[in-house]
Amino acid sequence: MRIVSLVPSMTETLLDWDVRPAACTRFCEQPDLRHVGGTKDPDLAAIVDLAPDLVIVDAEENRREDHAALVAAGVDVWVLRITSVDDVGAQLEPLAARVGVDWTMPPLPAPVPPRSRAFVPIWKRPWMALGAPTYGSDVLTRLGITNVFADDGAYPTITLEDAAARRPAVVLAPSEPYPFAERHRAELEVIAPVVFVDGKDLVWWGTRTPGALERLATAVHPVTG
Repeated sequence: MRIVSLVPSMTETLLDWDVRPAACTRFCEQPDLRHVGGTKDPDLAAIVDLAPDLVIVDAEENRREDHAALVAAGVDVWVLRITSVDDVGAQLEPLAARVGVDWTMPPLPAPVPPRSRAFVPIWKRPWMALGAPTYGSDVLTRLGITNVFADDGAYPTITLEDAAARRPAVVLAPSEPYPFAERHRAELEVIAPVVFVDGKDLVWWGTRTPGALERLATAVHPVTG
């Protein structure tokens, strides 16, 4: 099949399935594949010219108007909406069958009872937090970590004073979408102890999910117990 993936998580998963996409976005971090723009600004004409059998999009990553334009051009578009860990197997298993792959979600680590509270910044200028319903917030829940901004929408704009007022036990600072790193520690430690985590493990879903849950559990254990 000639597949175009406009979702970085899905591009990674397709390659793990030994399915090589005809094209992907520049954010998929696959320099050997053809790029057709970004997740929010895909080159629709280039995609249509590829005459794909299937274009894969995600309701959060991609724009509704781009989906509509592709459908209007006669392109078969598969829409994913991954907002929880359980969504990964439920939505990717039918897609695997569609692209001719025999795949089921491997066993996942058992959920852990709540044991800590975390603030997860995902951007600055302005400051934004990981909220819910999102895949990343559900990952935290499975690890026994309560997201202090879970009741404020998916990606609320906040201040650090807002975050401090929620009294998190830990700040989990991911490497993406904003590249938080050691240089940000002092700024964030006024809220709570800081643990830097792999952003892909937190917010990319798919074939990486089982391993990501294990890696994140190991990364946060020294602070959350």
